[in-house]
Amino acid sequence: MPADSKKIPGLLSIVVPAYNEAGAIAGNVASISRAAEQVAEDFEIIVSDDGSTDGTYRAACEIARSNPRVRVVRTRPNAGKGWALKKGAGVARGEYIGFLDADLDLHAEQFGTLYDVMRVTGADAVIGSKRHPRSKVEYPFLRRVISFTYYALIRILFGLGLTDSQTGIKLFRREPLLAALPQLVVKRFAFDIELLLNLHRLGCRIAEAPVTIRFARPLSRIAPGEYFLTLRDTLAVFYRLRVLKFYDRPRLMAEECPPASIIIAASEVSPRLLQCLECCMNQDYPDF
Repeated sequence: MPADSKKIPGLLSIVVPAYNEAGAIAGNVASISRAAEQVAEDFEIIVSDDGSTDGTYRAACEIARSNPRVRVVRTRPNAGKGWALKKGAGVARGEYIGFLDADLDLHAEQFGTLYDVMRVTGADAVIGSKRHPRSKVEYPFLRRVISFTYYALIRILFGLGLTDSQTGIKLFRREPLLAALPQLVVKRFAFDIELLLNLHRLGCRIAEAPVTIRFARPLSRIAPGEYFLTLRDTLAVFYRLRVLKFYDRPRLMAEECPPASIIIAASEVSPRLLQCLECCMNQDYPDF
């Protein structure tokens, strides 16, 4: 960390959405853990498995059994990265909550940079930006064109004054993030812009930070149809905002989830009992 940097105080919750990362999740969580030790006073890593079909969930659970700082939540069937982030954030315990893509194109040590910006600016949310003048980005020309085109569209539709919304590292203060989450509808594509839009509408200050990014995987990992779906979902957010006035509607939410107790009567440990326990662990209600 730079000499003038400070560690993130209290507990940092890092939410890592994962889909079919069985071969890489152990090494990536270990890398995130090493980096988090350098930038945060305390931390937890929440692996949010998005209906993986390759054993990612089992691999993550194995990590959690040996590392108390790792927690795992699961969505079945696959619902989308946005939903995985929302579900992971919903169980986070930290005063600060970070989002980080599982493929580690962006390294977790950059949370230190994001916190420095948050500390200096007083922002409620800091997002990594590929277009920041101090960013160091290595990625294909076609991806640059797509990124710039989407950036231009976002400025026209929403006027948020941000240069990037899709970079996979973000840091939030807990209360503003949890206040924005109930308004979110998008589960897959355009989740980021819907979240930032709602933070902006809540009066939260959003700042940008430089990032260093090298895409470790080819562009082909992103299916061509996903670009169309991202455009569709982005236009749907605009429609809900300008036509339906959806985000102006009040949302009723409890201050906290009251504790719930679940009692399962069983005479022995059976496959059915294990199935019941797994269903309990996979549900969305965090306090039981």
